[in-house]
Amino acid sequence: MKRGTIVLTKFPFTDLGATKRRPAVVVSKTESKKNDVIVAFITSAIPVSFSTTDYLFDTAHKDFEHSGLKKKSVFKLDKLATLNKHIFTGELGELSTNTMKELNKKLRIALDLEE
Repeated sequence: MKRGTIVLTKFPFTDLGATKRRPAVVVSKTESKKNDVIVAFITSAIPVSFSTTDYLFDTAHKDFEHSGLKKKSVFKLDKLATLNKHIFTGELGELSTNTMKELNKKLRIALDLEE
């Protein structure tokens, strides 16, 4: 599965008490042959104020048409999960390399990594 692919999956709540079917973006490396991938949560609930790890993905964004998303969304790069690809119910679309570079900046902040 390619990094930057937007999938539809069961995403766990942080207390692991339940899951909700949501879109998520694959952020783990492309070359992996494993069945588990790391994904970041995507929501269409636009907050009043954004965290430094949020990435607003508006319908006017150049990648929006290829994303498979239906509404303006926020990529929550501080909400990550390692999931087995077999629970994905579909691939919605994908993001460009340039957009993934923007998400990488947010991931570095979320994980407190230096450039």
